[in-house]
Amino acid sequence: MEAIKAATNFDGVELVRRARSGDGVAWEEIVTAYSRKIFNLAYRFTSNPDAAEDLTQEVFIRIYRTLDQYDPKQGDLSNWLMRLARNLIIDDYRHRQRNPQNSMADAVDDHQYHLRAVGNSAHKQLERRELAVQVQQGIDKLPPDLKTCVILRDIEELSYQEIVDVLQIPEGTVKSRINRGRIELAKILRRMRVVTV
Repeated sequence: MEAIKAATNFDGVELVRRARSGDGVAWEEIVTAYSRKIFNLAYRFTSNPDAAEDLTQEVFIRIYRTLDQYDPKQGDLSNWLMRLARNLIIDDYRHRQRNPQNSMADAVDDHQYHLRAVGNSAHKQLERRELAVQVQQGIDKLPPDLKTCVILRDIEELSYQEIVDVLQIPEGTVKSRINRGRIELAKILRRMRVVTV
């Protein structure tokens, strides 16, 4: 396991080294490997595909500008990129909360390609897509502090410590917000008749 981790870490170091030296293929590999994950995260915070695409582009511009700050001793390339992306997306989310007139208020369309359906029935895929849209609408109704913690824990599956590091708040506060967010989301989904229990 350690050998695989070391090899992956070396691959990341080599990719960054090549990208920093102007190798477009190396940069394209980085973008291809992480764009979907970063878009998914941006979409969870914006609920708007166009805004998520713009934000994903902005994140990659910032990543490219800070490639020289990548330190493999502090984790592999994947962890570093996703930590940087989360911080930038959360900063953007906070900014939009303070300045709502700047947020894009377009209706969310069916841009849910990132949610993979596990069966091959078209009807089941449609049901899953509708459920995903309803759950996202429920998440959107959460207060910003609860929404952020629920997304990071339940969708991005970060550990409590990773959320503490990203948000710079105490672990007890993180756990409290996650718990309150889950309870509030359940109430919202019941009111929307998405869940009946």
